[in-house]
Amino acid sequence: MSQRKGLVVLAYSGGLDTSCILVWLKEQGYEVVAYLANIGQDENFEKARKKALSLGAKKVYIEDISREFVEEFIWPAVQANAIYEDRYLLGTSLARPCIAHRQMEIAQIEGAQYVAHGATGKGNDQIRFELTYYALSPQIKIIAPWRMPEFYNRFRGRSDLMEYAKEHGIPVPVTPANPWSMDENLMHISYEAGILENPKSQAPPGLYTKTRDPATASDTPDILEIEFKKGVPVKVINVKEGTARHSPLELFVYLNEIAGKHGVGRIDIVENRFIGMKSRGIYETPAGTILYHAHLDIEAFTMDREVRKVKQGLTVKFAELVYNGFWYSPECEYLRHCIVRSQDLVEGKVRVSVLKGSVYILGRESSKSLYNKELVSMDVQGDYEPSDATGFININSLRFLHAGNDQPPHFMVVNSKEERIKCH
Repeated sequence: MSQRKGLVVLAYSGGLDTSCILVWLKEQGYEVVAYLANIGQDENFEKARKKALSLGAKKVYIEDISREFVEEFIWPAVQANAIYEDRYLLGTSLARPCIAHRQMEIAQIEGAQYVAHGATGKGNDQIRFELTYYALSPQIKIIAPWRMPEFYNRFRGRSDLMEYAKEHGIPVPVTPANPWSMDENLMHISYEAGILENPKSQAPPGLYTKTRDPATASDTPDILEIEFKKGVPVKVINVKEGTARHSPLELFVYLNEIAGKHGVGRIDIVENRFIGMKSRGIYETPAGTILYHAHLDIEAFTMDREVRKVKQGLTVKFAELVYNGFWYSPECEYLRHCIVRSQDLVEGKVRVSVLKGSVYILGRESSKSLYNKELVSMDVQGDYEPSDATGFININSLRFLHAGNDQPPHFMVVNSKEERIKCH
């Protein structure tokens, strides 16, 4: 045993990597407190507790932070319409700062000098964990085994970890349950690595766990009415059943159930990691997909056009910051404040149909609506003078009429005649 080096709080999952890391840290002379966050994953938490203690953990914290995850991380992402590279709804990206925040609180409670995680040296999660650590408690030192030569030179792959586990009595499966890596939380589940590293390979049968195959899902849709206040979902009603869900966690779990039943929320993408490489990931985000579509709709219905244009730019930047691990940065905090302010009048109800992998908008209503039926009607003139559009069009055409001679010819309609006149 090495000389005692201090106390470390390890973000522990109970899997092969963090179990081996727990034993390895003790081997290096550290006392270890294991911290396992419950954020809605399918896990036998009591079994994980016993395992950590049997491996020599001084203490084990198992914290249910599902409610905080929904209210403090998922809801701001819903308000933002946050989506990375047009497709990824940021399930893991949102979970990491939530987990790391509580880990730092435990480190302070325990008087720990160190925190540690099992994220690899090639991925995004190491950045998300550590930027949160630095933002919240920069005085606490970080141990990242997969970036330490004494660790990664000793453990070059899963086979080395398996051998180490056998030598040290760490319970492990005889063979990996699945030839890919999985990470689950309340918002989503991700699949990557292993046989999925070939981007041409189709997801194998049996991979998906949160959603049914849309082809075999029910032919009867569920009709949901989702109510928003300040851009946050506050109520979900199943129209056919007449049942309602109100609390944030209950509401989100129910949407996961309905979306999963209909195969909603699957994507298979190649994305750009912050660290500089492309990776292939398969994701299931059931409830998040329903809320993304519903919130987009109520926002378009109630938000001023120019405010929405500005907010769309903020959304892209916000998603990038969250993906890259900057949740607790000054710029991300500023963006969250701006986005929350934009949601002041985003309230009302959206009715959706959930069926065979898709979410269909059926209608919406709101006391804050900016939609004016009389103004837009094709049958009623309302407070609109059609001839005013002539000046509007003429003003907007000026830059075409006076373009330089080096510009290609343009064409316009004169009066009501379909006569094209070449203009330079």
